[in-house]
Amino acid sequence: MPRIRQLPVELVNQIAAGEVIERPASVVKELVENSLDAGARRVEVDIEEGGARLIRVRDDGGGIDADDLPLAVSAHATSKIASFDDLERVATLGFRGEALPSIASIARFALTSKPAAQAHAMRVEVDGGKPQPPKPAQHPAGTTIEVRDLFYNVPARRKFLRAERTEFGRIDELIASLALVHTGVEFRLSNNGKPVRLLRAAADAATVAARVGDLLGEEFLQQSLRIEHAAAGLSLSGWVGLPTASRAQADQQYFYVNGRLVRDKVVAHAVRQAYADVLFHGRHPAFVLFLDLDPLGVDVNVHPAKHEVRFREARLVHDFLYRTLNDALAETRAGTAPSVAAAPLPGAAAANAYAYGNWRGQSSLGLGAREPLADYAALLGGAAAAAAGPATAMAPPSIYSGVDNAAFAASLAAADSGEAPPPLGYALAQLHGIYVLAQNAHGLVLVDMHAAHERITYERLKTAQAGQGIRSQMLLVPLSISLSEREAACVEDQAARFAELGFELQRSGPQSVVVKRLPTLLDGADATQLIRDVIADLRTQGDSRRIEQAGNDVLATMACHGSVRANRRLTIPEMNALLRDMEATERSGQCNHGRPTWVQLSINELDRLFLRGR
Repeated sequence: MPRIRQLPVELVNQIAAGEVIERPASVVKELVENSLDAGARRVEVDIEEGGARLIRVRDDGGGIDADDLPLAVSAHATSKIASFDDLERVATLGFRGEALPSIASIARFALTSKPAAQAHAMRVEVDGGKPQPPKPAQHPAGTTIEVRDLFYNVPARRKFLRAERTEFGRIDELIASLALVHTGVEFRLSNNGKPVRLLRAAADAATVAARVGDLLGEEFLQQSLRIEHAAAGLSLSGWVGLPTASRAQADQQYFYVNGRLVRDKVVAHAVRQAYADVLFHGRHPAFVLFLDLDPLGVDVNVHPAKHEVRFREARLVHDFLYRTLNDALAETRAGTAPSVAAAPLPGAAAANAYAYGNWRGQSSLGLGAREPLADYAALLGGAAAAAAGPATAMAPPSIYSGVDNAAFAASLAAADSGEAPPPLGYALAQLHGIYVLAQNAHGLVLVDMHAAHERITYERLKTAQAGQGIRSQMLLVPLSISLSEREAACVEDQAARFAELGFELQRSGPQSVVVKRLPTLLDGADATQLIRDVIADLRTQGDSRRIEQAGNDVLATMACHGSVRANRRLTIPEMNALLRDMEATERSGQCNHGRPTWVQLSINELDRLFLRGR
């Protein structure tokens, strides 16, 4: 083996660049983040040939003192931290002092800067990691950095660059992600001399929302919920997409921790669980979320490119995110739309309200008077009658009670008085035994009656189950499970948590446990795999909702089989009772499988279908 030697500074910087600088977008990220840390209110980015030929970033930030220019391009020199305590409370985007020397080691680099109080600007050039002495230059207050011929001296890295269009697309996406969180900063982006983006600084909530709409599309704003919530020293704000606005790819997911865009397993798991009950299989939610907490509560020094973080209280963060998002999504009741306000029905429609049943106060569901688990048995009876044959299906036992006459009269009086109608309006008819047609203030509402009733039944079953707690049963023959020593130790340490989840587990050896009790709802489930999954959750997330999810899967199956089926004839009062229950039930905008339960066709949309007004 050769003798140990000190590596040259240029080689050290190139090694660092291999970790931090993956492609042109990585250079743009480091430079723009430095501009933001310097307090810039305007950032201009010029790109040529996808960044391979030129990357230029200009800002109007604080600038760099002339005496500090040589340090700015030397390794591990920074103004952002000075001690270990500073490293534990990082409040800036950059902090390691690696970016500029790393970039300068693999490109032709020039930095020109002028603090406002300095008489004139100074410029320093670096070629292949070798800095030249600073010299005077002309430049307004702020900083400009030029990076030319990226990877010119590392040809193996240059070969890995993609097509110009692809590399510029990554840069454009990066600027968009920074503009979403730094809304008070103006961003300009040009490609090969042509302007591509001009994002003016946002001054208030309306212009912030306008910027989000410019970057992600107006449809994102129209199909999302605004979130503002704080608790336990954590604050979450932003937008979460409605389940019905899910996407085929996870291409509109932006999560920021103290202003830093990150990818984190704890965050991803919490979001996935929050959407578990409402998202169609294989689809991905869209969101722009900002989590703020004490910098001491998050470690940002865990990834070379700072894409990942580590929370010091991961379980607290996970539960906070899950509960906040879950509560927000629970309010996605049918008939609600973030951008649509209810208005009274026209007089002619209101005059016919006598035919449409009770819509004031609580629903007139007869089944609602009994416990939801009892409802399930009653619903099965109705479904069985409907399945018996066409003759039976013509007049099946009603899934809803008839409408109370006094309430009926009250609804007529309210309609005549011009009082605002309910969100889903009033039922008109049933189409092909599958869909309920209703008229509301905005136009026509179509409801998938099975999907809607399935969600209503499912939520009732969940409520009943929650009230009873997790019931468990002893096994006639205890089940022995082989685990790793770490897994067995986790079972022993988390015995109390397993008991809360309905399990009685006892360690029987270094690598084995015995299962004596299981949750009743999971009878017949793969207990071994479920316990392994719960252990994995407890070790990585600090908690697990797998038992709840597995139990919900059983309840969802019960709700599906117990809900009104296709070709079941409903009376007008029954349809209206279904609409009112949809309005009152959490998550009723989607069935248990994530499919939409209703759609709205506005008057304008109907007019366009028939070319009215043209």
